[in-house]
Amino acid sequence: MPFAETHDDGFGSMDFTGDEASQPKRAVSPRRPSRGSAELQANPAQAGGRRPRAAVVKRASAPDPQQLSDLTSKDEIEAIRQEGLTGRQLRIARRIAQRNGLNPVSDLDAVRQLRQRGIDPFARENMLQLVEGETAKTPDPQLPQTVPQNKPPARKAPPQVDDRGRGGAAPDVAKEVRKIQRDIMRRRRKRMVLLFARLIFFVFIPTLLAGAYYYRYATPMFATNSEFVIQQADSGASAGGMGGMFSGTALATSQDAVTVQSYLQSRDAMMRLDGDLGFKQHFSEDRIDTLQRLPVDATNEATYRVYRRHVKIGFDPTEGIIKMEVIAADPQSSTAFAQALIGYAEEQVDNLTQRLREDQMRGATQSYEDAELRMLEAQQRVVALQEQRGVMSAQAEASSLMNQISTFEVELENERLRLAELQSNANPNRTRVSIVEGNIRRLENLVADLRSRMTEGGAGGAASLARISGELMIAEQDLQTRTLLLQQSLQQLETARIEANRQVRYLSVGVSPIAPDEAAYPRALENTFLAFMIFGGIYLMLSLTASILREQVSG
Repeated sequence: MPFAETHDDGFGSMDFTGDEASQPKRAVSPRRPSRGSAELQANPAQAGGRRPRAAVVKRASAPDPQQLSDLTSKDEIEAIRQEGLTGRQLRIARRIAQRNGLNPVSDLDAVRQLRQRGIDPFARENMLQLVEGETAKTPDPQLPQTVPQNKPPARKAPPQVDDRGRGGAAPDVAKEVRKIQRDIMRRRRKRMVLLFARLIFFVFIPTLLAGAYYYRYATPMFATNSEFVIQQADSGASAGGMGGMFSGTALATSQDAVTVQSYLQSRDAMMRLDGDLGFKQHFSEDRIDTLQRLPVDATNEATYRVYRRHVKIGFDPTEGIIKMEVIAADPQSSTAFAQALIGYAEEQVDNLTQRLREDQMRGATQSYEDAELRMLEAQQRVVALQEQRGVMSAQAEASSLMNQISTFEVELENERLRLAELQSNANPNRTRVSIVEGNIRRLENLVADLRSRMTEGGAGGAASLARISGELMIAEQDLQTRTLLLQQSLQQLETARIEANRQVRYLSVGVSPIAPDEAAYPRALENTFLAFMIFGGIYLMLSLTASILREQVSG
């Protein structure tokens, strides 16, 4: 009997001449075999020509089906290696093989065995099952066992393949996956139900209540619209420069328009309207619904809030037009309120320029009165001086004296000529000479007296004509000055009156208030949609805030 048939080395019919991928994985040593040992196992003929005795026996014996299967697996593993799979894919394939009850000796062998069972290790479903079953225990690696020589290895049953072509996974894993899917669907349905419940409670029900109020219970309100503009009196062609450019335009009256708008929206206008037409009593009537009705004993602040909601005034700065809308429970009241407010606006416009005109006219009038009084005082002083001195005109008086002096001097010269003529005779007539000499003396005294009256005071303390003339001249000059100032003051007064008339503002009504025949409020559809948007926005903000807080707390 040959040695190979009589001696058994304990390894049975196992072949150690294949690739390292076909060698059983040792569980006792996690280290990988060195390159030299791998090459030794792969090609025993290169290791000094030594071969395992079992291999010699095997080759000497007849071909075994197990050896044929090993040769086939080597070819498949080599083909799988040529595919260039990554390390991650090989690790995933090994784990999937372990979950399916296989015991591969390498990663490539795991791919081969899975494909033999009809399982694609890289399919999405298998990878999902692997992730979901991460906590499951992997079977312990089995050590290679000795197979009796005379007993062929047991073949495993072919794998079960489902209708989708996937490998037969463990029943409990598929059951768990279906359970998780049902749980996810159940939670989604629950969340959707809760979402719709919250939307109904916080959004749809309040919107429905608001719509019911606007359509069925809200009191119809009538609106009266009117428009008016504040204009400036035409300044004519005399206004020049920038004043003429902006006079009569919206830029010249914009401040007045804003002031009138503020006044019509003030508490003063509200209280005046209440005192004239009973604004508070109108909105306290029983025909008005509860939400819009004023209490009978409402305060002025509550009434003012209602006034601001029902009297809407806007100003267009481009055109300078003031637009007013007055809302009331009946057309007649809304029209009456609008007309009263327009009247208040006209009075306010008049009051805006009244002070300016009064200031201008007051200054001009005061200046004119002062000039007139001083002119009268100067005139009285001239009259008093004339009465006191007895001279109407110093210039006329001086002219008269000069004429007299000239006349007497001419007579004096004539008398001197006559005396010279008498004395030229050899025997002059003494009588005639004495008479002429007397006339000359009298004329000289008279001329001297007249000259002394012009420059020296007369008897009894009378003032000289020169002093009287000077005093009268000063008084007359003062009178002329005061007269000129009076004329200028009068001219200034007229100019101020003209300027004051130019500053006059007046209110021009473009759209007169007319009683409406149809209620303008409430706008049911618009208000209902607005309520829906408001409730939806509030719910969205609250839900986002709650989600952020929940995420922060859970994180």
